[in-house]
Amino acid sequence: MTVNPAIPPAPPSGHAIPVERTGPDSVAPTGSHASVRQLVLMAAGVVFGDIGTSPLYAIRECVDPEHGVAPTHQNLLGILSLVFWSLTMVVTVKYLTFIMKADNRGEGGILALLALAPSRKKNNSARIGWIAGLVIFGAALLYGDGVITPAISVLSAVEGLEVATTRLSPIVVPLTVVILFALFWVQKRGTASIGRVFGPIMVVWFLTLAALGAVQIAKYPAVLTAVNPAHAVSFFAQHGWQGFLVLGSVVLVITGGEALYADMGHFGRHPIRLAWFGLVMPALLINYCGQAACLIQHPELATNPFYALVPSALIYPMVILSTFATIIASQALISGAYSLTRQAVQLGFCPRVTILHTSEESEGQIYVPEVNTALAIACIWLVLSFKESSALAAAYGIAVTGTMGITSIVYFVVLTKAWKWPLWRAVPLVALFLSFDLPFFAANAMKFFHGGWFPLAIGLALFMVMTTWKTGRALLARNLAGKLLPVDVFLADVAEHKPHRVPGTAVFMSSNPHGVPIVLLHHWKHNQVLHQTIVLLSVVTETIPEVRTSERLQVRDLGHGFFQVTAHYGFMETPNVPSIMDIVAEHYGVPYVPSRTSYFLGRETLLPTGNSKMFHWRKALFSFISRNARSATQYFGIPPDRVVELGMQIDL
Repeated sequence: MTVNPAIPPAPPSGHAIPVERTGPDSVAPTGSHASVRQLVLMAAGVVFGDIGTSPLYAIRECVDPEHGVAPTHQNLLGILSLVFWSLTMVVTVKYLTFIMKADNRGEGGILALLALAPSRKKNNSARIGWIAGLVIFGAALLYGDGVITPAISVLSAVEGLEVATTRLSPIVVPLTVVILFALFWVQKRGTASIGRVFGPIMVVWFLTLAALGAVQIAKYPAVLTAVNPAHAVSFFAQHGWQGFLVLGSVVLVITGGEALYADMGHFGRHPIRLAWFGLVMPALLINYCGQAACLIQHPELATNPFYALVPSALIYPMVILSTFATIIASQALISGAYSLTRQAVQLGFCPRVTILHTSEESEGQIYVPEVNTALAIACIWLVLSFKESSALAAAYGIAVTGTMGITSIVYFVVLTKAWKWPLWRAVPLVALFLSFDLPFFAANAMKFFHGGWFPLAIGLALFMVMTTWKTGRALLARNLAGKLLPVDVFLADVAEHKPHRVPGTAVFMSSNPHGVPIVLLHHWKHNQVLHQTIVLLSVVTETIPEVRTSERLQVRDLGHGFFQVTAHYGFMETPNVPSIMDIVAEHYGVPYVPSRTSYFLGRETLLPTGNSKMFHWRKALFSFISRNARSATQYFGIPPDRVVELGMQIDL
């Protein structure tokens, strides 16, 4: 979070600068019934948007003539049994019961899980361990999921118009494109105001799902026998390989499972669990049972079983409600992509991007224009290319099931290495998780040539960029570390030569808090003059979501007008250099006047001609990314008219 310099100072002894928390704890006092209800409502709107809109297309894909099975009584009971046990074992048992216990100071998500796994690699190591590599690949796959979800969700909702009348078929794709364009266009305005209506709309959506399903269950209550796992076993025994392939469609009912873990930090475990057991899971199961009951009685309605539940007089209102629900589901994934990108930047796996805060109350509400534009282009291209949600469903699932499997593997490492679980406890539990993850992934892998290549291509491309950036930055840091001069040696040189000192403050930014910044050495070498006050500032990102304000800053008075400042931030926070300087001036006595302060930054020109073991093409890629990354001036909020950049050439 960006520290607010206007906050009253803390007691001098601790030098703690209090800040307002922006997580669930800040909504109301712990234990407040009002706050819990509010968080449950918000969780229903944000966390469960993706999994909550799966009824629009999941059952339909299972009985699709091209890749599903016939909508017979026995087949539908088998499919419904698979749906029930998938939701129970993957979402309820795996994520809500176990995975969500692996939090990093309250934050969840695959990158937060990485911070819990012990690693022998040093921060400046150019090599990436296998655990980090797996997590990076899983995070990259989530972007592929984030591209497909808005496209398939909105398209499947608008396709309800075709149920009302075939004359509206030509406008389905154009209308979907318009809705997606509007959705991405309004992102820059932030989700604070829109978010207040997310919860109520999704509550109406889930209650509607339950009501529609209950009507059909009342007509055919025998469908409830599908909770017996024998129906799922019989389904596989009857269909063999084809039954295995149907898992690629069944997985659509759990595609929002990873979001539960990722959004834990925003709402907390308890509200998410309450929303799931009290509203979401019952509504989903009732609706899936209703769709199966409807198809058992009317197999001819298999082309769109969800809208088959809707009375003809309510088709148009249902299309509108479905569209709103899918927009909300898409919004959750888009916001998640922003948050994931910021975490990747802070952890050093992604180049700097533009991060704009869209709310004065919540630091977590951000907007990343580069990510927004890329997602918008990819989503609209998918709709124009595939044209039908059924075609998109063939590409859906491979990315998210890959991430789910990776989460299970890294969770095993956390259990055994960090929490010291014995193997006899950890192995059966994770084996249970993988007994669902791996078959789902394998079934979806069969979709590769039918569109599944697209999210994988996105994931592989981003994985290459992220690992190249991490490795390149480590090599660059190692190169610069070899040129650092000890601070005491430099100060002795300053004391001996007594250079001319000009009024004002100079802030020298350095990624390495040990030694004199290279940019200061260049400035001293070429200009032979120093400011009255010199601040050596390093911003260090820790592998925790947020750094306590009492541990945020370390300030040392080095003498001769020199101060060394190290600012620590978590991977869920965005640093702001002027705010840091305001605080060190107010609480630590460092002379600082904004209008008389200059910020010195180094701009490296990278040459792929060094002797490092990095492949030449990766050096060229790293150099290209570096040239096009957002400048440190913008990222750290430094006034551009107060910046002095000194260039240098470095061989990688």
